[in-house]
Amino acid sequence: MTVRVLLADDQTLVREAFAMLVESAPDMEVVGQAATGREAVRLAGGTRADLVVMDLRMPDLDGIEATRLIAANEDLAGVRVLVLTTYDTDENIVEALRAGASGFLVKDTRPAELLDAIRTVAAGDALLSPGPTARLIERFLRSPSARVAGGGPGCLSQREREVLALVGRGLNNTEIAELLGLSPLTAKTHVSRIMGKLGARDRAQLVVVAYESGVVTPGSV
Repeated sequence: MTVRVLLADDQTLVREAFAMLVESAPDMEVVGQAATGREAVRLAGGTRADLVVMDLRMPDLDGIEATRLIAANEDLAGVRVLVLTTYDTDENIVEALRAGASGFLVKDTRPAELLDAIRTVAAGDALLSPGPTARLIERFLRSPSARVAGGGPGCLSQREREVLALVGRGLNNTEIAELLGLSPLTAKTHVSRIMGKLGARDRAQLVVVAYESGVVTPGSV
């Protein structure tokens, strides 16, 4: 199955370099390029893209707002967003995850890692490096206004809270299953139910919920 990729970056040379790389993969194709966030939102639907590689800093509409518009559009429910940043300490990444992005990657990553990241996110998994993610959210939560009012894991069972905590620490389903003595399928089912109860788009948003609600505390990873 070919992954249809939309590239969004205001730098032409960067887009062209990414396009050459993506096109070199037999299981991917570039279906469009956008120079602004607004153009990325428009092309996400027009090109029937599976995934948008989204730069955070763009003119007209930045990557965070573009991601939020894509995630909020029911017609684009199947479109995943992989955000790119120059530094893995950019607090805007946390906002992008809350807006609906499925993961993040630094721009100086190796070509093979970018292709693997696209495959991971397109398959429906979150691309989160536990260390950088923990540091980002810790910095973000230092602000008293950072926490989201309302919502939270109060509707979850004790087992689901345990699973949420492990998702928040960056563990995948297999690792969660091993730690809790479950089958991978049962772990996956728990994660799916948690996303349904919390209204989360994917695992990336579960990580943010885990930190915002205190199920995982900054510095515990």
